[in-house]
Amino acid sequence: MKSRVFPCAVLLVLTVSARAELKLPAIIGDEMVLQQQQADPVWGWDTPGTKVTVEFAGQTKSAEAGADGRWTVKLDPMPANANPQAMTIKGSTSRMLQNVLIGEVWMCSGQSNMQFALGGDWNGDLEALGANLPGLRLVSVPQVGTQEPQNDFKGQWRACTPDNCRGFTAAGFFFGRHLHQVLGVPVGLINNAWGGSAAEAWVKRSSLEQDPRFKALMDRTVGQENALTSPEAKAKHEAAISKWKEACEKAKAEGKPQPKAPGSPGGWLNGNARPGNIFNGVLNPTLGYGIKGVIWYQGESNAGRAWEYRALFPFMIQQWRAEWKQGDFPFYWVQLADYMAEKPEPGDSAWAELREAQTLTLSLPKTGQAVIIDIGEGKDIHPRNKRDVGARLARLALAKDYGIALPHLSPVCKNVRFEGNKALVTLDMYGSELRPFDVQDAVGFAVCGADKVWRNAKGRITGKDSIEVTCDQVPNPVAVRYAWADNPVCNLFNKDGLPVTPFRSDDFDMVTKPK
Repeated sequence: MKSRVFPCAVLLVLTVSARAELKLPAIIGDEMVLQQQQADPVWGWDTPGTKVTVEFAGQTKSAEAGADGRWTVKLDPMPANANPQAMTIKGSTSRMLQNVLIGEVWMCSGQSNMQFALGGDWNGDLEALGANLPGLRLVSVPQVGTQEPQNDFKGQWRACTPDNCRGFTAAGFFFGRHLHQVLGVPVGLINNAWGGSAAEAWVKRSSLEQDPRFKALMDRTVGQENALTSPEAKAKHEAAISKWKEACEKAKAEGKPQPKAPGSPGGWLNGNARPGNIFNGVLNPTLGYGIKGVIWYQGESNAGRAWEYRALFPFMIQQWRAEWKQGDFPFYWVQLADYMAEKPEPGDSAWAELREAQTLTLSLPKTGQAVIIDIGEGKDIHPRNKRDVGARLARLALAKDYGIALPHLSPVCKNVRFEGNKALVTLDMYGSELRPFDVQDAVGFAVCGADKVWRNAKGRITGKDSIEVTCDQVPNPVAVRYAWADNPVCNLFNKDGLPVTPFRSDDFDMVTKPK
């Protein structure tokens, strides 16, 4: 009996010892950048009750792994440091992280126009050739859609090279490179963009469920979930698969291309539009990592629900800030570019309403908007000029967060007065002045009378910040709009090259407002 018990006891001890291991999330690793001048969390997992000690830059911090195995320490704020340093973490086992820098960390989020890779930019090949930048660090988070919060992801920090930057977000790369070169400090970029994603997928589901403003959104969600998980949906999918297989056999016999397989009901359930999916699968694994702020390019997928976006977008920002527990960190976004066919006659536009929803979100503190109504492509939802996108975002950060005197704000409508047949528009130029592009007249205006029928109007610049708008067909205008279309023809900039923000003076019902 004793001879049998002893080997079993040894085996048990060896098994427990093998399981006792210090583990770190992917966001905490070699070549990472820590955010300067703030208390940065460092965390991981170990056997419950294990004391874990982190040594870095002359600091020693300790914590005990909780019942779930997680431990967290917070480093004291440190100045930027471009000299690679090692971080030692000791628990049940030890890890030494190499080549750690201290500088500025920004998250690059949104949908496909943020995901759009540097290699696709007009000059992406040329830009990549000069991107041997050891002080610029990149990490990408894979696209995982789930209702279950994830603690980690597969990925790792890497110093920027001509090879690995080509697949990285172009807008994020240009933004980060500007900061790195202007500030002279290391910059870390976290890319978690997901093409086609809806804003509600980026928000914790329970937060949406608790807010009555989003009841209709969540009712639609539950209805969709029930429809996709019902026995009827399963049977319908199985029948479609059977029919598809028959079509494949027929196509093979006839030497024709194989037909496309039917989509799975799980596609939406695990995709980028279901509320909470991206928050759980993409954002949560990095939640709490020390960052300076976020740059965001998204809205195309929500354009048909722009009225809802007026509440949803600022709510998302507020929720991220609350979850991060780092205060009101800077949050800068790209307003939707011009897209789709140019229409000769003015009218309503869902994309214009989405842009307005984005502009209204500037009411939140520490926010900013990069207007790009001038660099879109009517035939392509993914304009290839991402260099200007990154530059305009960088202007916002450099001016608002780093105290560098740079023009960074697009002009906005300050007020509108109506005198007889004229609409007199005054813009807030933020110290700059108007500069029309290509022609001297102000192009892009429309007015309407009490009948609410919109007509193209002529604009005449009457001062550094003022325009007189008239239309022979509207003798008594009551409202004026500028660049109010999916793809407006407009030409107003400030003298520093920043386009005037699209606007309207009316408060007519939105076409995207639910009936």
